[in-house]
Amino acid sequence: MSFKKIVIPTDGSVFTGPAIDAGIEMAKAVGAEVTALYVLDQSVYSNMPMDAAIVSVYQTLEKEGRNAVKAVRAKAEAAGVPVEERIVEGLPAAAIVALSKDYDLIVMGTLGRTGVSKALMGSVAEKAIEGAKCPVMVVRSAPAKE
Repeated sequence: MSFKKIVIPTDGSVFTGPAIDAGIEMAKAVGAEVTALYVLDQSVYSNMPMDAAIVSVYQTLEKEGRNAVKAVRAKAEAAGVPVEERIVEGLPAAAIVALSKDYDLIVMGTLGRTGVSKALMGSVAEKAIEGAKCPVMVVRSAPAKE
């Protein structure tokens, strides 16, 4: 199994930090390139009326996405790993699964939620594991206080 193209989905939160570090470390070890992926989550704004509020929400998410992928870029470049930034629109799990055919490995984070919290929020990582066309490496972060 050869990993030449690794995608690292990020939402810009501190919870994705361990996965970003692991993905870059893996890429450096095997000579792979990484793609920093941010998904503009359509579920946040899809039910809003088309007006100035939706434009503001979209612009905020887009700015968050640019910052998130730039943070991955900075870490990758510091490690000497080739990096590409990619921002797409969609539902995070579905977008990651759809793009998985173009990559050899997905390295992503999870909060490791269980019970009611997981049932209510679902798990992007779990959905990616179920549907991805390539291997998925999940790096657990410290769980958020519930």
